[in-house]
Amino acid sequence: MDILLYVLAGVLVVIGLAGAILPALPGIPILYAGLWLAAGVDGYRHVGFWWLLIIALIGALAMLLDLVASVFGAKRVGATPAALWGSAIGTVVGLFFGLPGLLLGPFIGALAGELMSGSSVLRSTHVGVGTWVGLLLGTLAKVVLSFVMLALFGFRMIFG
Repeated sequence: MDILLYVLAGVLVVIGLAGAILPALPGIPILYAGLWLAAGVDGYRHVGFWWLLIIALIGALAMLLDLVASVFGAKRVGATPAALWGSAIGTVVGLFFGLPGLLLGPFIGALAGELMSGSSVLRSTHVGVGTWVGLLLGTLAKVVLSFVMLALFGFRMIFG
C-alpha cells in the first residue's frame, strides 16, 4: 500500500510542477499535497511539521507572487490606478476563459483601464505589455519556488 501512496504522491508532484507553468492548474497546492502525502506515508519521520510549514510558507509566497505580478508589472511602467484595477479584473475574468484568458486577461484589462483613463493607444499598449511581462516574471518566480519546495523536501527525505 505504501508503494501505491508514494506513486500517487509522485504523480501529484509532477502535476503540481506542470501547474506551476500552466496557469489553468493550481500547481502549488497540488505539489504541496503530493509532498504532504509522501511525508505522511513516511510517518513524518524525515519531514515533520516544521519542515512542512516552511514548505507551505514558500508555496504561499509563490502563489502571492503569481497573483500580484501582473499588477506590479503595470505599476512599474507607470500605469494609472484604472489600469491597475483593469489588470486585476482582467486576471480574475481571464480565469474563466482558460489558458488564452489567463494569458491575455491581465493585458486586456490593463489596456482597457489605461484607455478609459484617457491615455493614448500607444501608451495603453505599453502598459498592457508591462502587465504581461509582470505575469511572465510571476510565473517564473512560481516555477523557481516550486523547485525550492521540492528541493527542501528532497533534502530532508535524504539527509533528515
